[in-house]
Parts: sequence; C-alpha cells; structure tokens
Amino acid sequence: MKFLAGEYDVAVIGAGHAGIEAALAAARLGCSTVIFTINLDWVGNMPCNPCIGGTAKGHLVREIDAMGGEMGRAADATMLQSRMLNRGKGPAVHSLRAQIDRREYSTTMKHTLETTEHLHIKQGEIVSLTREPDGFLLTTRLEAQYRARAVILATGTFLKGKIFVGDVSYDGGPDGMFAATSLTQSLLDMGVALRRFKTGTPARVLRSTVDFTGLEEQPGDEPVTPFSFETTDQLQNRCDCHITWTNEKTKQVILDNLHRSPLYGGKIEGVGPRYCPSIETKIVTFPDKEQHQLFLEPEGETTQELYLNGFSSSLPMNIQIEALKKVPAFKDLVIYRPGYAIEYDYFDPTQLKHTLESKRIKNLFFAGQVNGTTGYEEAAGQGIIAGINAHINCHGGEPFTLARDEAYIGVLIDDLVTKGVDEPYRMFTSRAEYRILLRMDDADMRLTEKAWKLGLVKEDRYELLKRKREAISNIVEFTRNYSMKPALINPVLEQLGTTPLRQGCKLIDLINRPQVTLENMAEHVDAFRRELNKVTERKEEIIEAAEILIKYEGYIGRERIIADKLARLESIKIKGKFNYNSIQSLSTEARQKLVKIDPETIAQASRIPGVSPSDINVLLVLSGR
Repeated sequence: MKFLAGEYDVAVIGAGHAGIEAALAAARLGCSTVIFTINLDWVGNMPCNPCIGGTAKGHLVREIDAMGGEMGRAADATMLQSRMLNRGKGPAVHSLRAQIDRREYSTTMKHTLETTEHLHIKQGEIVSLTREPDGFLLTTRLEAQYRARAVILATGTFLKGKIFVGDVSYDGGPDGMFAATSLTQSLLDMGVALRRFKTGTPARVLRSTVDFTGLEEQPGDEPVTPFSFETTDQLQNRCDCHITWTNEKTKQVILDNLHRSPLYGGKIEGVGPRYCPSIETKIVTFPDKEQHQLFLEPEGETTQELYLNGFSSSLPMNIQIEALKKVPAFKDLVIYRPGYAIEYDYFDPTQLKHTLESKRIKNLFFAGQVNGTTGYEEAAGQGIIAGINAHINCHGGEPFTLARDEAYIGVLIDDLVTKGVDEPYRMFTSRAEYRILLRMDDADMRLTEKAWKLGLVKEDRYELLKRKREAISNIVEFTRNYSMKPALINPVLEQLGTTPLRQGCKLIDLINRPQVTLENMAEHVDAFRRELNKVTERKEEIIEAAEILIKYEGYIGRERIIADKLARLESIKIKGKFNYNSIQSLSTEARQKLVKIDPETIAQASRIPGVSPSDINVLLVLSGR
C-alpha cells in the first residue's frame, strides 16, 4: 500500500556526481532536500576510471570548487596520485588529473551528504514521477511516496540500462547494480524526448598477477597541486601508475573475434563516446597500428584491483582474457571483473533552458549523463547549476547561468542546450573560444564572488579571495613601477641565458622574457624579495597567478575585448518575439532549428548548427539592430 513518507522543496534522483553537487547546492542554500540512490554503499561511484580531472575536466573541478562545490575537496582528501597535464604548453590548457581511491571517495561523499543540514538521503529506486499542481509526486519501488516542489533528474547510466559482454546481455546498471527500468515511462508520458547512448569500461585485474618488469613507471608530480582552493595541507602521492602496450598478437585475437563484439554484431543501437573508444573500435579505426597504449591505474590504496585504462571492451570474457594474455606483462593475468558495455536512456538537452530546467515542464531539471554527457566532472558541473536554480525556483530570485566567457561550465551547458548531442559529450579546452580567460588558476577569481552573493560560499572563503586578489595586484603593480639598471641585473640575465640589457627597464619587462620568472628575479632583487615575502598565505598560488597575468597580459586583454564585443549579441533577447516559420527570408534549415531550440538571444541563435551569418543578419534587422 502506498504511503506518504515525506515532503521537500527539492528531490534529487540519483547520488552520482551530478546528484551530489545538485543536492548539496540546494541544501546549503536552505532548501529542504532529499536525494535518492539505488545503493547507499556507492554514493559518488566511479564505475569507469578511478580518476578526477584531465584535459579541461580539471578546469571544471576547479570551477565547481570555486562555487562552493564538493568534488575538489573530496578528490584532494582521497588522492592517490596527481599530475598536471600539458605543462609544456601555455597556462590556458594546464589541466590537473588525479588518481582517486574509489572507496575512500564514495565514503567521503556519503559522509558529506549525511552531515549537511537540510539534506536527507534515501536508498530507493524511484519508479514513477507524477506532476501535481504545486510540484511532483515521486514513488519508490517499495511504494513510499514523496512530494517535492522541484525535481532534479541525475540518474547517470541507470535508466533502462542494459549490459553487454559478448553474446550475453541483460538489464543492469554499472558495477553489478540493477537498472532503473520504470522511471523512463513517466518522462515519456510528460512528453520528454529520449534517445539511447552507450559507454563502456575496461576489465579490472589483479595486481599481483601483473609482471611489472620492464613496464614504464608513471610517477606523480612533486609537489602536488591540489584541486580545491581550500586545501592547505601539502598532499602526497601514494601510488604510481604504469604503462604497457598491446601487440600484434592481441590485435589478431580481437580481429578474429570481432563478430562476437556486440558493437559490431548489431546488438548495441546506442552511439558510444568518440574520445573513449573500445579496444575493438581502436583496432578497426586504426588498422595500421600494431599496438595501443595501456595504463595500469590503482583503484585504491588497500586493494589489489587495477584499472586497465585503454582496454575498454564488450568482447566475451574469455576473448578479453585471451587477448590480454598476449601482452608479456599479462601472461599470468587474473581478471577481477571483465569489461562491459552499457546502453542507457538519455534526454535531448535542447529541451532545456540554460538553467537546466525543462522548457515544457516547470521545476523539472536534468543534470549529468541523462543530458548526453560523459564524465564525472561534466556531470558535477551541471549538478551544481541545477541545484542552484532549483533553489531559486522554490524560494525566488533571478535564474543563475554562466556565460561562455565566464566558465567552462557555461560552455558545457550552452553547447548542450544550443547544439544538442549526437554522441556522448566530453569537454575539451578546444571547445572554449575564450580559454585564455578560463584558466584553471583563476577559477576562484571568476566565480567565487558570484557564489558568495548566492550564499553558497561563506564569508571566510570570500575574504580569502579578496586577500588573494589584493596580493596579486600588489605584485603586478610592483613589477610595473620598479626600475632595473643594466649593471645590477645583466650578470643575472647572462646566468639565465637571456639577452643582457643595454639600458634600464621596468621589472615587468624582464619578467615577460621566457627564461625569467618571478621567483628567480626575487632571488636577485632584494626589494622584490621583500615584496613577495609580504604574501603569508597561498604564496605559490598567488605568485603563479601574478606571473601568468604579467606574461600573458596582451593575449588576455585581446580576448577580453573580443568577448565584450560579442556580449552585445548576448544582450539582444529574442525568445518569444518571432514566429520563425513565417520569416521566409530565413533558410529552411534555420527556421526548423530556431523553432526547435527557441534561443534566448541573438548570440545563442548564432551558435545553432545550421543557422548561417545571413540568417543572423535577418534576425538583427527584425530586432531593429
């Protein structure tokens, strides 16, 4: 018999990375919030690779942290190994990536949810969602019912999940959990359009059966750079990763059994992620390559389980074993868990506003892989935006969104709701046209004040930001005003391998040289050393930020000018102003796309695939601009 078990402002369905950030944001802003999960033991699970961050993903984690989110703090607390990617390139693409202890991370996140005021956790599968005049009625499989004014759907890959391993397929979720088979129908009944995607994961293997002789060791960086701006302890690398390669024998085993892969046997209908292909797809796509790189990554400090990054597969289990044992280091390999593919429902994100609220169903929000994305970080970034706006819908205020020149989160969401997805979406730095403005180092400068105004960031964090901003400004101003004489500095410049001075210059002009840094100048210029010594907290972080602002000042300024010019188009609102089907001067494709997306602004319309510059000119003329 059904019974009413509780009433809340916000209900979050799913306790993965999107659901966690959504629930925490709503609760921390004061909403009575409930979060549902199929399995309380796997809150914040990492069913794919046990890592946080990576190219552009590290930027997302820093942005989530800058806004008061939890992912960065939890990653620092459970970090096994950390590396900064792309150090040989400019700071715009420096991206932090860390191996994480899966179990520790899950336990840490569960404890955070449990100890957050206004937040309740429930283990239970939501099987139906019904609209009511003032919100929604949620029903669990055990017939408990809950009322909520706003609902955030963050179900990951669980909706009608189907597992594939060779010839075997069955309904299931990731990591041996069961699928959510019933909730999809409630969304369809509300008129939400859905599609199918697929993703996969590699085998997990027993560490003691790997021959590490001759394998390339991949140590972490020292010193460790934390994700969170709040982490003050010096973190330590606890584990190493290793690299090996497949070979022509591995390739031949896979080619001989390709017909048994559900990817190539027609059993899987969903589209998979382009940038995380299975080993079968790699061999088919790159037929001339005889070897592919594999990374052995630890799942935790107290487990023998290793994640075999680079060998995602849905081949039969015996074929996975046979293929892997052709690698010399794996001749005695024991597989803990075979790789598998999972197919699942997702919802067309062009049905959403930039707040991640449904355009047609008020107070229903979507966040994470249900919007067609892939990756924990992309999910968490959506979650915090959905949680903020669910709170605003319940308690009042202006919708909260981030623009493309403000955050990678803004780029992510704008891409989703404007362009849609035809394959699982993954964030890259190349997707951001203003990436010099969206560096990892300045995420707090861009976003923490916004989060403080919302109430997500507390006063002490905001005061820390203000002190940091002042310290950076003081360093930059000192270099602008402090003059250097050739006789004083030329011996130092010769030692650094850079051209001596012929006449005096400002310190800032020296620091703009590639070989010169703030730190090596401070070693030789007493006045500058005293200036840097005034910084008593977060010294390395502040020095790095100041040096980037000095060395890249011209590029940053030029990109800011471009962004400000394009902001004009963002200010021209067009939603609800035109009947696009009646504007014959628009191309047929533009009319169709504009009707479907119904963009908020001219700028958003210009980013819709199929809407040409001439179509935008028509809209500008009709807008009187």
